[in-house]
Amino acid sequence: MGKFSKFLTVATLAAAVSVAGMATGVAIAQDYPDKPVTIVVPFPPGGSTDLLARQIADKISGPLGQPVVVENRGGAGGTVGANYVAQSTPDGYTLLMGVTGSNAISGILRDDLPYDAATDFAPVSIVVSSPLVLAVNADSDLETVEDVVAFAEANPGAFTHGSPGVGTSMHMTGEMFALESGTSLLHIPYQGSAAALQDLLGGNLVAMFGDILVLSEHFESGALRPIAVTSLERHFMLPDVPTIAESGLDGFEAVSWQGVFAPTGTPQEILDRLYAEISTAMEAEEMQAFFEDRGFLVEGRSPSDSQAFVVDQIEMWSGVVDAAGIVVE
Repeated sequence: MGKFSKFLTVATLAAAVSVAGMATGVAIAQDYPDKPVTIVVPFPPGGSTDLLARQIADKISGPLGQPVVVENRGGAGGTVGANYVAQSTPDGYTLLMGVTGSNAISGILRDDLPYDAATDFAPVSIVVSSPLVLAVNADSDLETVEDVVAFAEANPGAFTHGSPGVGTSMHMTGEMFALESGTSLLHIPYQGSAAALQDLLGGNLVAMFGDILVLSEHFESGALRPIAVTSLERHFMLPDVPTIAESGLDGFEAVSWQGVFAPTGTPQEILDRLYAEISTAMEAEEMQAFFEDRGFLVEGRSPSDSQAFVVDQIEMWSGVVDAAGIVVE
């Protein structure tokens, strides 16, 4: 047999395998779902990601005709659960409630991550997002972004800001702020948001880029002062608080987000079915109220839009990591 004939044989076999795989994928999609679906939350129960996943699971189980259960697999900033889903069979039965850290930032910071956030997941939908808010203790003299920048310039390295840990959206937003404002901020990592918040309330930190939901009660009590939000537009929960972008750092935007992901290779028909059911669930008044009460902004991006969004996020945070010289030990 000549080389050309051999090539034809191999090519024909490859084509046959490809067609067979496509046929199998179509068959799986047509029967989907015929058993329970699991949404993996890569954090312990009780957090915002867990609550969001349970709301979605409850609303889509009826239309799908199968139970949709939530399984908590916490650890390593969300990467344990994310890796579990990345290694799962791509058949639509094991999904991930992914977040900014697990599906964008962690892959940039960690060389030892066992999955590739950009290529090992097929997004179903980026469901919600939320800006952070730059907050200071109410006893602070800082009242505007201009005050913050001036203080940081006059006291290089003395402007401390706390976060739940290296690589979190709170930490990275602080790094972006420092780069955009040309200042030097001292990052203090904590084991969770609660510890950082306590030090901010106690006057041991200058500032914090925190979740609106977590900080809102302290704004209402007068213990903390909101300086600015990190979205391009003002937030409905803090309508009188300006954005960082309108306060002198034009174009500044950093948001945390959450979305549903499947392993790469999941048939497009299944992704589209899940997206359709999630979108319908998101339109319900009770879901809208759930989001609004917690300060979430509804995104509801399609699979293709979600993929483009994640790629853009990875590129943006990669630029911040490189420019700031962030290294995880």
